[in-house]
Amino acid sequence: MSPCGQAPRPPPGTWQHGGVTAATHSSLFPQVPDSADAVLDGLDPEQREVATALHGPVCVLAGAGTGKTRAITHRIAYGVRAGILQPASVLAVTFTNRAAGEMRGRLRQLGATGVQARTFHSAALRQLQYFWPKAVGGPLPRLVERKIQLVADAAAACRIRLDRNELRDVTGEIEWSKVTQTVPADYAAAAAKAGRDAPRDPAEIAQLYGAYEELKRDRSVIDFEDVLLLAVGVLQDRHDIAEQVRSQYQHFVVDEYQDVSPLQQRLLELWLGDRDSLCVVGDASQTIYSFTGATPDHLLNFRTRHPGATVVKLVRDYRSTPQVVHLANGLLSQARGRAAEHRLELISQRDPGTEPVYTEYTDEPAEAEGAARRIRALLADGVPASEIAVLFRTNSQSEIYEQALADAGVPYQLRGAERFFERQEVREAGAALRGAARFGANDSLLDDAVDLPSQVRAVLSTKGWTTNPPAGSGAVRDRWESLAALVRLAEDFARARPEATLTDLVAELDERASAQHAPTVQGVTLASLHAAKGLEWDAVFLVGLAEGMMPITYAKTDEQIEEERRLLYVGITRARLHLSLSWALSRSPGGRPNRRPSRFLDGLRPGSGGAGYRAAGGAGGIERGSGGEAPAGARPRRRGSRSPARCRVCGRTLTEAGEMKLMRCEDCPSDMDEGLYERLREWRSGQAKLLGQPPYCVFTDKTLIAIAEAAPDEEGDLARIPGVGVRKLNRFGADVLAICAGQELGADDESN
Repeated sequence: MSPCGQAPRPPPGTWQHGGVTAATHSSLFPQVPDSADAVLDGLDPEQREVATALHGPVCVLAGAGTGKTRAITHRIAYGVRAGILQPASVLAVTFTNRAAGEMRGRLRQLGATGVQARTFHSAALRQLQYFWPKAVGGPLPRLVERKIQLVADAAAACRIRLDRNELRDVTGEIEWSKVTQTVPADYAAAAAKAGRDAPRDPAEIAQLYGAYEELKRDRSVIDFEDVLLLAVGVLQDRHDIAEQVRSQYQHFVVDEYQDVSPLQQRLLELWLGDRDSLCVVGDASQTIYSFTGATPDHLLNFRTRHPGATVVKLVRDYRSTPQVVHLANGLLSQARGRAAEHRLELISQRDPGTEPVYTEYTDEPAEAEGAARRIRALLADGVPASEIAVLFRTNSQSEIYEQALADAGVPYQLRGAERFFERQEVREAGAALRGAARFGANDSLLDDAVDLPSQVRAVLSTKGWTTNPPAGSGAVRDRWESLAALVRLAEDFARARPEATLTDLVAELDERASAQHAPTVQGVTLASLHAAKGLEWDAVFLVGLAEGMMPITYAKTDEQIEEERRLLYVGITRARLHLSLSWALSRSPGGRPNRRPSRFLDGLRPGSGGAGYRAAGGAGGIERGSGGEAPAGARPRRRGSRSPARCRVCGRTLTEAGEMKLMRCEDCPSDMDEGLYERLREWRSGQAKLLGQPPYCVFTDKTLIAIAEAAPDEEGDLARIPGVGVRKLNRFGADVLAICAGQELGADDESN
């Protein structure tokens, strides 16, 4: 027996003999390690290296599911328990209150109390509150947590009318400007350089931004971003205060370092001073918040700024099965750009599981019902509802899954967004439809509406719905998506009940709203891919993986497309055991099946062509000292030397005449304008009748598809499309260009 009559402690299992403990599913009340060495028990070699690297700059490149939080909390705890770090001298910063709370909890369980684990904003606010009287005098100005009313007041002062959604978008632009340290006068140039899709004229936003800042000064208030800006200002201007902060905090740990903004990086540099006791943790492949000002450049440039840094790569994935990890690795193997050059190839540490399931559905309702059926089967097999998630690209996709789960009697909870029927625009639309149902006979708005869907479209057009979606992302797009979902619902309802009236539809909406008040406890999680970051489940359903949604339509540049790929990577790596990926060929039942599965799945899903992904056999490791760092997992691109043409989507050599006409592989996704294609087909039919010839003599289907994909706006662009020769260009070119421009052709035009 050991002293005090306690049973002897069993010898710790070594890493080689199975002593590694899982990075997830730890006990809620683990036993506190009884020594510093015991803190290291159960860590793998790379995690142990992180935990014991307590001096000098350290960069931890940690893939999804590799136990990064475990590694850095054990590092802090080991340093504290070994007497190397004083608890009060350590500041660990992350990005969300949830993550900071989790870090504090883990440190407490490891016996490292007294360590500060905070968000950047929380740490900066605490310092400002303490030093403001000394630095400026008087109390710190009042913090305004929601700035939208101030933005509205600034708009009124500028005599610029903004609706609720524009207010939200302009507020987002102001926030981006501040975290990137852009002043109002420089906004237009900075936004253009960053390729931002501004919700208003950039000069107007700059004016609103300036008025907003002036209002804050007049009212003696500060906003969330000011907390960081003022902290930076105080530390820059008052060297005595900066030295006091540096004497307090001597060791820094930064989690999710790929998400730091330029402003947060500047604050971190001021905290550090000329010291190098810094440990950063991140994964460039999980950078999904660049639209807020986050950039992985600070992570990728760490070795350049700190040549003597220790770099540790964590690639042992304790979260997901080999099948899930294989798909995640394969997805990133196709990535391009700087972040892709530093990708980490994960190695699953779990037993083999089932292969990811790929399912193609005829339409979106069928996709939602299929997901609900599979979820019911998982529940019947004993998987808790809280361990299942349905993840989608935009919040507007939630409604159909809310309904499908409600119809199947499956409880759910919506994370990171309001329930569909609780959204402001949906409530306003419901009120408008209710009014139209009651007084529609006297409403001239409905005079030309011949059926239920056209009545709904007419009513919702007064609330912001348009035939074509607005360009770009943001609140305006979200509002349109919500209203478009109601339009689709009306179309589906009318198809199922041709005799239905507007009153019947309103009753149906009320029933759906009341039926979806499902319990949130032990419910299946419905969440956007952004909201799912940092979470994990036993079973994950990735839905809506069709071109136009993944990647999203408004992702145009190479950088934006790659961020969409990383977003899908985050979704895949949320799954521990079961992963389902699905897409629908059309929006609604009976619709034209023109959609294609996401280009990101090409070469990965069965039957999608390509040689498939083969693991490169990479591993984690430790690098010390100065010198260049070889890109992790970089692969040379193969080029065809004698190809007559290459696919503009995947780059494969094209040899078939039909593929060369489209300038893409037959199986590669199309970015065709479906409406334009239908208008061209209708025009071609009319021309064929006039000429007394088959339609293909005007243009073949392949040529029409190529035109609808290219949407040429001038004769030279049309002439370059295979299948449009000089004769057809002269005969039909004017008509085709007019149709592509959205012009209506008169009878005279069509008979030319």
